[in-house]
Amino acid sequence: MSPVERLPAALARRIALAAQGFAVPRPAAPAGIRQLRRLTDRLGVVQIDSVNVLSRSHYLPAFSRLGPYPRAALDALSNRRHDLFEYWAHEASFLPVHLHPFLRWRMAAAEQEAWGSMIRVQRERPEYVASLLERVRTDGPLKASHLQGERPNRPGSMWNWHAGKAALEYLFFTGALTATARTAGFERVYDLPERVLPAEVLHAPTPARADAVRELVRTAARALGVATETDLRDYFRLTPADARAAIIELADAGELLPVEVAGWGRPAWLHPAARRPRWIRARALLSPFDSLVWERPRVERIFRFRYRLEIYTPAAKRVHGYYVLPFLLGDRLVARVDLKADRRTGVLRVQAAHAEEHADPGIVAEALAAELRLMADWMGLGDVVVADRGDLAPHLTRAVRAEG
Repeated sequence: MSPVERLPAALARRIALAAQGFAVPRPAAPAGIRQLRRLTDRLGVVQIDSVNVLSRSHYLPAFSRLGPYPRAALDALSNRRHDLFEYWAHEASFLPVHLHPFLRWRMAAAEQEAWGSMIRVQRERPEYVASLLERVRTDGPLKASHLQGERPNRPGSMWNWHAGKAALEYLFFTGALTATARTAGFERVYDLPERVLPAEVLHAPTPARADAVRELVRTAARALGVATETDLRDYFRLTPADARAAIIELADAGELLPVEVAGWGRPAWLHPAARRPRWIRARALLSPFDSLVWERPRVERIFRFRYRLEIYTPAAKRVHGYYVLPFLLGDRLVARVDLKADRRTGVLRVQAAHAEEHADPGIVAEALAAELRLMADWMGLGDVVVADRGDLAPHLTRAVRAEG
């Protein structure tokens, strides 16, 4: 194993940002299929979330890194071209299709890896699950809304599925079915893998679990740049034992380099090919589910930025708002804004705006106003309106007005 290198915290932060795609300028022209494919290959995972108060979350990482792009191009990667496939990776996610063989061990271990009503319906009604698989095989793609069934009485639960949905999800988890598309209402459409995935992927050999996990850790290390064991494990939601064994093997092979990062207080690993930029000149609003910020302890460690999603917090107890996006400027997280796309009136609403203590509110407001205007145009919204909430709001209001 290589000797331990010591990295300054600022350099580690820049390495992490570069690995996530923030070290290069946005393209002058709107990004197309090729650039989106390169980005999703770099990230390895693009998390999906159903909340649509601003935008479906999976559209935002590409905007953050590439600027305005046609969302139809990202849809084409998953719905038509199937360069991406959908599966449970870091939560529900889109992934480059070449990673499919490396997640088959999770599909095969559904009894241990899946949860709740998915497992229950398979154990209690296996014949019903099998009949749905046969229905898809015979009749073609199927949505859960095509099936009749009462939802269980679990108010407020995001897993409030009827038996048909639970059965389809079990088949999806095992890989017997895959997602061929998402509808306009974001409903998953299920079909047989052989009618969706490229033949070369389907016929690729299935790696042993240890080999597959090693590839997933390798992918995570490349996407993170510099990371702790927990960071590497969390990217694909691996078990501690699986991740630790893979890290040891990759380190012995020289594919991970041991480092100590000032202020982190725990061992870390550096990808050998990670860029070490002298500066980062990024300007981006980040989805709460962006891979740069989805692991909150890592965000705190790298950026000294405490970030919590308050969607499930009662309104009166929220500190920063409902759907709050961190704002990246240079190599620091400098503010957070609670955003809503008011599609009825054609307005991007800033419902609250807060600056970090270390940030100059005038500089932040000017850059943030420009980014909000860019986002509004990309989303087809005509105006940006700032509410009077948060210490940054007065500065941002003036900057938005100056933007025109």
